[in-house]
Amino acid sequence: MAEAKTSLFSRLMEGREKDEDYARSTLPQNRWQLFWDIMKGRIGKICIVNLLVLLFFLPTIALVLMRILTKTSLGVVGPYGSSLGIGYPAYPDLNGIWEQGLYVLNITYFGGILLSSFIAAIGLAGGIYVIRNMIWTEGIFIANDFWKGIKLNYGNALQAAVFFCFFLFVDVFVNSLADYFLAIGMGSEVMFTIARIACIVVNVFAGLMSLWMLSLGVTYRQTPWELLRNSFVMTVGTLPQTILFAVVALAPFALFLSGVSILLAVAILFYLLIGFSYTLLSWMSFTQWAFDKFINPNLKGAKVGKGLYNPNAQKQESPAEQTESSALHAYKLAVIAGGKSNLMSRPMKPIDDEYEVYELPESFSREDLQKLRESKKAIADSQKQFEEEHKNDSRYVEYNKQFEEREKALQPEKKKNGKLKKKEAPKLLNEK
Repeated sequence: MAEAKTSLFSRLMEGREKDEDYARSTLPQNRWQLFWDIMKGRIGKICIVNLLVLLFFLPTIALVLMRILTKTSLGVVGPYGSSLGIGYPAYPDLNGIWEQGLYVLNITYFGGILLSSFIAAIGLAGGIYVIRNMIWTEGIFIANDFWKGIKLNYGNALQAAVFFCFFLFVDVFVNSLADYFLAIGMGSEVMFTIARIACIVVNVFAGLMSLWMLSLGVTYRQTPWELLRNSFVMTVGTLPQTILFAVVALAPFALFLSGVSILLAVAILFYLLIGFSYTLLSWMSFTQWAFDKFINPNLKGAKVGKGLYNPNAQKQESPAEQTESSALHAYKLAVIAGGKSNLMSRPMKPIDDEYEVYELPESFSREDLQKLRESKKAIADSQKQFEEEHKNDSRYVEYNKQFEEREKALQPEKKKNGKLKKKEAPKLLNEK
């Protein structure tokens, strides 16, 4: 009686965590749940990946900081202003000098940023490969997977980085040139405004396409032209969602543009710890959802919902409806031909502490032996009860059904030849 009370108290304290169905229900069943599951459970690995990506972004960050300092120094020491025309001798007309200096500055540093993208692409290739494996819930060895991602994915990451930086360079070039021409009184302000807006729109669209290039390149094998075309199709086809999740992924970067010191400090700390990883993880979570919705169901051999737990998978599909590789199909046939497994064909109760085998003391009596027999009988009865309750579960029904179909397929041959060798069974099932 005391043992029964202890077991009941243990179950009340532990809740349903030991129940198999409860444990499965806690697994992520959509991309949103998986995103938070990774953020909570793998924060250490996320920080390490972030530092590795940050390492390869240092040249780009250095160029951005140097441009800011150079621009500030130009504004302090440069004698910029309109034509003074006071006194003798008159000062020359200085209109456009500031814009000309800024034009040269932008062309120099943004051209350098375009070149630094060749280094930044190394970090992107390794980082997004590791993040993809996290989303697919695969085992992660950060150093090994990061290096493997560089070898497999550098070309795709470089294409995405150069594509975006090129249009960024063109945007800066057009805006700087427009400022200079307007300052010296050349050209139409309306035409330059239209050109500015067009460059901004094209640059934003190129940025969205670059994000899609990263996701498509690390998920599917494609040529550079196919990657460019498919990124355009996905950007246009999911434009509202793409804009929304691009904003979500890049939202922390807006803190750099706030101009508030405390927010700037928060942004620097955030990107030192998890900023790059957060951006890759949030964007990849969205794109993997899009792939499951639009691409994977129509792609032979692709798995829908990779990394997610689908509680209705067995209910929705039968083995005949599931798409299997030829190797997996042959393996299953070989298992069937080898005979039914008693462990697989019937429910087996999970091990718990509800019933325990009575331990005999060093000096035991007949009463102790009786307790031992009763404890064993209680465990056996519990197994029989569990088996009776779960015998109609889909996993056991489908498993046993395969052997029933095998027996039906073998009946004509058994009648004809008496007895069929096991090794001939896969051939007959395959023909069926």
